[in-house]
Amino acid sequence: MPTERITFPGHAGFDLAARLDLPEGATLATALFAHCFTCSKDIAAARRIAARLAAMGIAVLRFDFTGLGHSDGEFANTGFSSNVEDLIAAARYLASRNMAPDLLIGHSLGGAAVLRARAGIPSARAVVTLGAPFDPAHVAHHFDHALEEIAQKGAAEVCIGGRPFVIGQQFVEDIRASELGTAIAELNAALLVMHAPRDATVSIDNAAKIFQAARHPKSFVTLDEADHLISRADDAEYAAQMIATWVSRYVEMKPPAPPPGAPEGVIRVTEADSGTFLQDVQSGPYLHLRADEPEAYGGSNKGLSPYGFVAAGLGACTSMTLRMYARRKNWPLARISVEVSHDKVHAQDAQPTGPAKIDRFTRVIHLCGDLDQAQREKLLEIADKCPVHRTLEHSSTVETRLELTSGDERTEAETDS
Repeated sequence: MPTERITFPGHAGFDLAARLDLPEGATLATALFAHCFTCSKDIAAARRIAARLAAMGIAVLRFDFTGLGHSDGEFANTGFSSNVEDLIAAARYLASRNMAPDLLIGHSLGGAAVLRARAGIPSARAVVTLGAPFDPAHVAHHFDHALEEIAQKGAAEVCIGGRPFVIGQQFVEDIRASELGTAIAELNAALLVMHAPRDATVSIDNAAKIFQAARHPKSFVTLDEADHLISRADDAEYAAQMIATWVSRYVEMKPPAPPPGAPEGVIRVTEADSGTFLQDVQSGPYLHLRADEPEAYGGSNKGLSPYGFVAAGLGACTSMTLRMYARRKNWPLARISVEVSHDKVHAQDAQPTGPAKIDRFTRVIHLCGDLDQAQREKLLEIADKCPVHRTLEHSSTVETRLELTSGDERTEAETDS
């Protein structure tokens, strides 16, 4: 995933640090991600969700609010309203690059911020909240013990998530004065509310209030056993998949014309998890699949194996070819089912230790309908003429070249250390 490290001016003119995660191919849409209270753009959930969306053709800008992470400015001088203004500034930056955000995503207090910011980002057609509070003042529970000191001295240092932060009276007054009901009712965008029932930081009744205040179109998806920070990789992956599937109904994503010599377009395969063999397989803006290996061969068994895709192609092509022929002949073929198995395991094939094996695909065809014996035998003959069958029987040419990927090749851990 190509990633650009950039800065842009925030609400007060301070430089805000950001990452723009780009698809490997064409950018079909753009999302703006707002992180949780006192977190940063590099929180695990933000990284994982951005990576998954980028694999699906959606560019994602995630940035640190003023005074947090690698952004300039003093956190003590910020508040909920300034976070909203930073989001609008980020949207202006994206618009200057002809990438005005189509989608706003906010985690926790960032979710409340995108709900408020939508009015100032007219390009956004869809909004997603993850574990968001209905009332921004909810975050005050992090420093309840210091509210009296803040009121007396104007500010106090508190420890949140093991890190010290200075909370000013301006921040406290800002979150107390921020009311979201009107902003949600006048969102003028599709809304997806995502929340975990067992969220111990922001209870799920907040999601119910957000959902009830919103007008249609609106959707709710539970994050099941996820924690508030969506720290588990599987939970973040699930959230990203749901977001990508949902947003395709509300944001128009037009793929570019297929390149010369590839009439069906380019199938793009991107590694999703370097710890296993999980791969994102993308064909255009809407068709997303996953490839993997069984757990016995070091995979996580979350998708078809490479040979499984080949077998699926043979089975699908066989069924389509038979249907085309029967339709042309006007034969009473009611239903087709094709079972395909392959006797060579990809993980073993990739590291051969003995003589080369011969690939053998076993295909069992089930034909339902009032067909006579001659028709069934003819259809069996036609099955052997399907294009994928012929491709597998004859040799093919695979041309390979190595391209250097633009952007920073180092990991975020390396660049931020």
